[in-house]
Amino acid sequence: MQFGKDMVLRLLIVDDSVEAAEAIVSALRNSGIAVRPTRPENEQELTALILQHPPDLVLAARNSRNVSMHKLMQSVDASGKDLPVLVLMETVDEAALLAVMEIGARGVVLRSNIVHLQNVVRAEWADLEARRSLRRLEAQVRETERRCDALIDSSRDPIAYIHEGMHIRANAAYLEIFGFESFEDIEGMSLLDLVAPGQVDGFKQLLKQLSKGDAPPPSYETQARALDGNAFPAVMEFTAATYEGEQCLQVVLRRQEIDPELAREVEAMRQRDQVTGLFNRATFLRSLEDAVADAAQNSAHHGLLLIEPDHYNQLLQEIGLDQADQLIKACGERLREAIGPDDVAARFGEHQFAVLTLHSDHSHTSELADKLREAFAGRVLETDHLSLSATASVGGVQIGEKIASVTAVLGKASQCLQSASDIGGNRTELFDPGAVDRAEEERIAAWVARIRDALDADRFVMNYQPLINLHGEPIEMYEAYLRMQSLGPDDSSELVQPLSFLQIAEEHGLLWEIDRWVVGKAIQVIGERMRQGRQTTLLVKITQASLQDESLQQHIVEQLAKHGADGKLLVLQLSESKVFTNLRAAQEFQSRVYHYGVRVGLEQFGAGLNSFQLLTHFDAAFLKIDRSYMEDLTSNPDHQQRVREIAEKARELGRQTVAEFVQDAASMSLLFAAGIDYAQGHFLAAAGPEMDYDFQ
Repeated sequence: MQFGKDMVLRLLIVDDSVEAAEAIVSALRNSGIAVRPTRPENEQELTALILQHPPDLVLAARNSRNVSMHKLMQSVDASGKDLPVLVLMETVDEAALLAVMEIGARGVVLRSNIVHLQNVVRAEWADLEARRSLRRLEAQVRETERRCDALIDSSRDPIAYIHEGMHIRANAAYLEIFGFESFEDIEGMSLLDLVAPGQVDGFKQLLKQLSKGDAPPPSYETQARALDGNAFPAVMEFTAATYEGEQCLQVVLRRQEIDPELAREVEAMRQRDQVTGLFNRATFLRSLEDAVADAAQNSAHHGLLLIEPDHYNQLLQEIGLDQADQLIKACGERLREAIGPDDVAARFGEHQFAVLTLHSDHSHTSELADKLREAFAGRVLETDHLSLSATASVGGVQIGEKIASVTAVLGKASQCLQSASDIGGNRTELFDPGAVDRAEEERIAAWVARIRDALDADRFVMNYQPLINLHGEPIEMYEAYLRMQSLGPDDSSELVQPLSFLQIAEEHGLLWEIDRWVVGKAIQVIGERMRQGRQTTLLVKITQASLQDESLQQHIVEQLAKHGADGKLLVLQLSESKVFTNLRAAQEFQSRVYHYGVRVGLEQFGAGLNSFQLLTHFDAAFLKIDRSYMEDLTSNPDHQQRVREIAEKARELGRQTVAEFVQDAASMSLLFAAGIDYAQGHFLAAAGPEMDYDFQ
């Protein structure tokens, strides 16, 4: 919902402090909300304000003494109005939240958090406006149904409403054509009973199709049977409708007194424009209404294009008014040649044409718009006596759930057409309400392409951060961090962090390929370091995708043999949560790689409800403590206690512990005292492309 200057929020603030109420008003106004505030001094004034100046929204302090929360909710309920109440609180806990909900408030607002206040007020106001709009629409629908009912009663066309094959409504003309005196005579009667015996089988099949939800045919020719048994040729026109809230079919029945073939020809002529042979405006609008309804109900996508020859009045001056129909006919022929066999084209105005392209995404609709523009610009328009060089402007709209209204669709298409014409013509302009969604799809597609390119062109790189042994002899150990090289338009290169692309890689099934690259690169580095006489242990992260992929085990075996690397120097890390939810696969994976000396560790350890219970089922070599415990380790006694507990239990189980994200010397002292085995972080050494840390 967009809040403009013409929309004012009538806000009732229940708070003992005038200054606090002013602060709320100021915060809302600073965020762009126009506020008209009121504040009652006592309970009597509250009742008067609600009745005489109904607010849109109530913000009430939970501990207000001038007006109690109990009295406020009583007054709101007694008013009978849709009046949302939000409770102002300093902090929120479960008991307070439940208490607020039990008294009927819509939600809570943190008084000290301005952003929360603004967002909750906006959301609640938007919900209120949506409910009001719904009530207005329901009232309009009821009034429309009442008027339609009156029109049907007075209509000279025989009209009936059919639900599950039975009559639930019929007007006087319908009763008269079949010879019934009142609706009671036909109520509940099957429509099948009013069809001649020779037509029953075909009509029964039609009713079965309709009961399955198939679209009704525009018209159906049959032999109807009156009450006296006489049959007469008739045409039934079906339209989906609702009656008293029930989905049903509206049937308009017409006695067919002329030859059926001639009737079909007359009907076809009635739907066509006589100059161009295209559909006329009325026929096209019915197709457009069906497309818009399909978009609203079935999330379908269609495209509407409006086309006008540029500088039409100038063209008329050149060829003469008597040649106007010839010009329009030539434009219609050019249009017919350019569209597809399933596209619907019509003469929509004096010199305006419309094309409805069904089941079309934005790309197809845009391509068709360009094709139509080029059809006019690329060739000469030929009439019986003249050849004209004319261009055309095309404006359109992508029909979808976000613009499922005939009025809105035509309005946006007309705006785009006018815009294209005003800036010189020979242009296309297309409004797409799903542009934001499409932009996101394009962004993701671009990322997928970049990831695939990085895999194919070996544009992934590793950065390395040392792990410092806090007890015993120094050991050369690094953690390898994945980075992706991204090339700019000028061939410049930047390193992209994993958080930017791993989620997209997971959604598109690329994680297993990335894991193979990471593991292969780590084994290559280990082998190179061994040939230099250095025993370097590398820790690398892999994802849960590799737990389901047996090919990674074979890849490890092949790479160890290829580079002459010792598997004992490779530690694969899995997050605790992923192992917990994929325990059987993790156990099998660990068992397979253990035969080659490769160890498996757990990262983000301690974040679960009972992390050490997992170790009874999974033999992790390293436990990397979740970094959340390190962010305020020196000032948080609970975190210090938790780190000591993890270190103590790990020693009892013979597991080594790692603390990452170490930020200062005080944290190092606490970790040393707690008995943590290894530490890493920017305070000790930042991650970089070289492994040059002096462990001595």
